[in-house]
Amino acid sequence: MPLHTRDVEQDVRELSTLLGEVLADQASPAALDTVERVRTGAIAYRRDEVDSRAALREELVDLDAGNREVVARAFTTYFELTNLAEERERVRRIREERDAGTLAESLSAAVERLAADDADPEVVQQVLADVLVEPTFTAHPTEARRKTVKGKLRSVATLIETLDERRLTQRELDRLERGLEAEVTSLWQTPQIRDRRPAVTDEARNVQWYLENVLFDVVGEVYDELEAALAEHYPEVDATKLFEFRSWAGSDRDGNPYVTPEVTTETLERQRRVVLEKYRTKLGDLSGVLSQDAREFEAPEAFRERLAADKERLPGVAEAIEDRYPGELYRQKLALMRERVDRVGDVRQGGYADADELLADLETIVESLRADGADAIVDDAVAPLVRQVDTFGFTLASLDLRDHQENHTETVAAVFEREGVDYAGMDEDERVDVLTDAIQQSQPVVDVDDAPESGEFDDTPARVLRRFAALADWQREFGVDAIDTYCISMTEEPSHVLEVLFLANQAGVVDLPGYCGIDVVPLLETESALSGARRIMGTLFENEAYAAALDARDGVQEIMLGYSDSNKENGFLAANWSLHRNQKRLAAITDDFDVDLRLFHGRGGSISRGGGSMNEALLALPTETVTGQVKFTEQGEAIAEKYANPRIAERNLEQMLNAQIRARYRAITADEADATPEAWDEAMTTAADAARDEYRDLLETDGFVAYFEEATPIRVIEDLNLGSRPASRSGERSVEDLRAIPWVFSWTQARCILPGWYALGTGLQAYLDDGGDLETLQELYAEWPFFRSTLDNAALALARTDLEIAAEYADLADPEHRETFFDRIEAEYHRSVDLVLAITGRDALPPRAWVRENLDRRNPYVDPLNLLQVRLLGQGHLTDAEDRALRLTVKGIAAGMKSTG
Repeated sequence: MPLHTRDVEQDVRELSTLLGEVLADQASPAALDTVERVRTGAIAYRRDEVDSRAALREELVDLDAGNREVVARAFTTYFELTNLAEERERVRRIREERDAGTLAESLSAAVERLAADDADPEVVQQVLADVLVEPTFTAHPTEARRKTVKGKLRSVATLIETLDERRLTQRELDRLERGLEAEVTSLWQTPQIRDRRPAVTDEARNVQWYLENVLFDVVGEVYDELEAALAEHYPEVDATKLFEFRSWAGSDRDGNPYVTPEVTTETLERQRRVVLEKYRTKLGDLSGVLSQDAREFEAPEAFRERLAADKERLPGVAEAIEDRYPGELYRQKLALMRERVDRVGDVRQGGYADADELLADLETIVESLRADGADAIVDDAVAPLVRQVDTFGFTLASLDLRDHQENHTETVAAVFEREGVDYAGMDEDERVDVLTDAIQQSQPVVDVDDAPESGEFDDTPARVLRRFAALADWQREFGVDAIDTYCISMTEEPSHVLEVLFLANQAGVVDLPGYCGIDVVPLLETESALSGARRIMGTLFENEAYAAALDARDGVQEIMLGYSDSNKENGFLAANWSLHRNQKRLAAITDDFDVDLRLFHGRGGSISRGGGSMNEALLALPTETVTGQVKFTEQGEAIAEKYANPRIAERNLEQMLNAQIRARYRAITADEADATPEAWDEAMTTAADAARDEYRDLLETDGFVAYFEEATPIRVIEDLNLGSRPASRSGERSVEDLRAIPWVFSWTQARCILPGWYALGTGLQAYLDDGGDLETLQELYAEWPFFRSTLDNAALALARTDLEIAAEYADLADPEHRETFFDRIEAEYHRSVDLVLAITGRDALPPRAWVRENLDRRNPYVDPLNLLQVRLLGQGHLTDAEDRALRLTVKGIAAGMKSTG
């Protein structure tokens, strides 16, 4: 029997037809006719049935304000529904290939590859013990859709799934189709544009939704697949903890004044409340399964001891449950466990102190059931809960704190100034010395609880001191694991790291030697910081106070790499090479000092901000950096794309785990570090240096910032209320000050995805002009995962670029600016395309056929939104309806491109 009854073409066709019917009903038949003329005109041009877009432009010019809004809404809604159809098609392929045993990059495939390589069970066990994958969800503002709209789209997706996977009677089919019409009608009637910026708590709840409603259950299914594969090939190997989820939503203060201690407290409380309720429900479900009569089995002594301890701990509850479940020992134990879960964080005594205690109780039940031959019950009912507690703890997701180094420096300077010490006037060596002495002395320099309220400190120092005082409170209330990482943006000096250690020490979160309650994580994102990593990290590793802190954290140093700002500073090719090369340097530095490295990849959703296939990215990392633990950010619309649908979420997790298992095995078994031929490194260095020079020259040419403002919708994007964080760091208008997300978002809207490829062609051509040859570049592409991944990602950005549409935006610019910059960008585009095709040997840019199909399906429908946006951007004054239409075009193009920033 086939697994599905539909295909993507049917889904797109029927959803489009339904949208047309809703449009005619909710707007008017005339409005539908207008949308159809625009649609068919755009398709005709893409199919070469007409020579120009003149008729399409005329159609859009003649629209009144109301119809412009209807057209923008219609095409935006079309893409939202089409995205659901394509999501469903992806699920179909996953299910069909999994059922047929042909699914690539699965966990079964990873284990089979180990077996084919005759990997020893001891080595496989070491690999699994080393691996820990840590997706870290951020609130970075790249999600263009309202939460309400996303909720309605999930309802539509559920109905499509039912239509596709269930055999239905005609009556059931009629009911589902009626429900689908109702949901699409409601979607049409729902405002697409936010009237206000989302609050930080809104963003935290959004991240929480994916954890609570999808990942909490999906994680167990990933472990199931891995354990089944291990049982077949390595029955003696156990799957250890392999996932941990983290979040910045509600705790990332960098550039966001709305992330206060109160917001972080609320986030921690809500996350704990949610996960405890999940456990309470699961324990209740388990009670319905474990109804064994004690007279029919002999519970092991360990189980009876833990049950007796709980009864002694909660005598009143114990008496009631003995009456309710006489002779049913598992149910008695589970009822007491539910009561202990209820009392976590409560004034009542008897609650679990931490998740490890709950885990120990569950493990005791597992051992008892297995001793009684009830392995099937364990595997089906208990093991998933064990995995959930092991993964999510009592926190759901651990929070990372983050702030800009300038704020810490200002705070420390103010603290020492009160003591008569001129920290601000010191050089770097002097700062390191005074911080080291202050951390090691027994008496605090400042009382972080009282000082912020004393009135002695300005706003920034008072705010930072309150945060560190709150950090101590959070760890006491929610546990150290709930919030145990502090990331420092724009780290440039060793003192920037020691400042955070000092402030944590003043709060009692650090007490050296012997105790350190946080990982202090430098974020290296500028070229100077990356190239100076040995100086920065070497100074820290040799520092007595910092070395003691590292020892207290099991010798693990987490270092975050900033992909977004590195790209914005250096350009695509140079940034990728710099990050790759400096990861190798960091591995060498930590190896020299016998420190374990954990890299934290600050990747965005778009290619230019480190996006692309996570599986390929992990496999392309330098072998010497693959220590097993890996952490990376998940942002904005990428979170919804990867984790909204349970089957796709499961697939993403298994692909990441597949890559990390393979990469760690390769690192363990490699005879030496991942040494690439010297000629390859020289080729990349030559190309990257030339690419950086070309990119920087473009940005630094007089008039470029003005051209960027004129030829992209940056001003509209800044007012879109995408996230709680401001779009720029200081309100200045410069490329350096602009955040990476609106920078990329603006170019993507204009269909000129410059940050994803600009200067690639110049760099590669420089290598060829310097005596290199095309055959070497083809060899790099065939044999070097880093180069192949870099080039394939650039190919995707080039394929999504449409210079004919980009020229429409360029025409909005000052003629002199247009001639200076667009002609230069156009030449670089063609140079890059030609070289990518020559190196890869393909006749089309996208490396995969489905990407080409996707682009062919979407491009004709994005074009009208771009042309309408250009028309509205070019007007001097917009009515309210035209302003809504303009903002809707941004939403629609983002949906059509499946990318913002």
